[in-house]
Amino acid sequence: MRITAVTCVKNEGPFLLEWIAFNRVIGVTDFLFYSNDCTDGTDRLLGALDGHGIVTHLPNPASNRNYQMQALKDARRQPVVTQADWVWVADVDEFLNIHVGDHRLPALITACGDPQAISLHFQFFANGGIEEFVDEPIIAQFTRSHNPDIWCADTAIEVKSLVRQDFPLGYYGAHRPFHDDSKVQPHWTDGAGRQVPAPFRTAANKRRIRAFPARGARRFATLNHYALRSLDSYLVKNDRGDVNREHRAFDDTYWRDRNDAAWEDRSIQRYLPALRAEMDRLKALPGIAELHANAVAAHRARRDALLADPAYRAMQAQLREASPYSAAEAQVRAQIGLK
Repeated sequence: MRITAVTCVKNEGPFLLEWIAFNRVIGVTDFLFYSNDCTDGTDRLLGALDGHGIVTHLPNPASNRNYQMQALKDARRQPVVTQADWVWVADVDEFLNIHVGDHRLPALITACGDPQAISLHFQFFANGGIEEFVDEPIIAQFTRSHNPDIWCADTAIEVKSLVRQDFPLGYYGAHRPFHDDSKVQPHWTDGAGRQVPAPFRTAANKRRIRAFPARGARRFATLNHYALRSLDSYLVKNDRGDVNREHRAFDDTYWRDRNDAAWEDRSIQRYLPALRAEMDRLKALPGIAELHANAVAAHRARRDALLADPAYRAMQAQLREASPYSAAEAQVRAQIGLK
């Protein structure tokens, strides 16, 4: 079974080897990376891994800021995708935690009844008070998340999707496939092997085209999403382009919405021994350990440069003191008289 992971990256150098190693452990056989505007050595590390036959690395073909969608359009013509049995579209901060069989993708596919697509729900993992970036596996550091059935004030939670080659595909979306024939009802399940809701499948509700209720949907797998990581790394992530600070106050909503630490889940750590062994194998390839170390050093150097800027020191202080409740939860608490 050939399973190709497709992703877009910018300045993710310190985190690449863990993500690639983890996905190799769970059964991904091929990788298609698109990179753009990297300043931390991400592109150089991916180029070296391409040279060793571990990944396919291409420059992002986007002609505007719609990087991901233009890359996904280009991916459909790439041999690493056209020759795959399954395509997994995901980001480098997302790790698929499989709860059945040998905890690999073939076991998940079998448990779901060998459908044409599987959409897996996010579980957002909190920062957990970790400030310092350290060069250790993300899945070992961050263990707390929101209650799996509800995020902020919503029971519908976003998904990412594994798509079989015979899915009646219109185009790949970042979160789910789209198909144009309303008469065709593909065998498309959630992470518990249940057919996805019809309104989601048909994209009938534009506010819910990438989310549906998560209750009971993680029986076979959970998509752990480490969107925050350490406070150091979050500052660097914001510098990468997620926040435009000029003439605008920093908004901590994204951080607060994903920093709910009410629930502990260490189950993904079952993969740690195999993950560390696979990372060691990748680092043993000529040049890879050095390029990884360079990316780690660049990440730390960028953090230090940012913290010399008063605006980023203010951002750091604001995040340290941010409410532990999402904006939606804080509103509900205020309405019922809780502080």
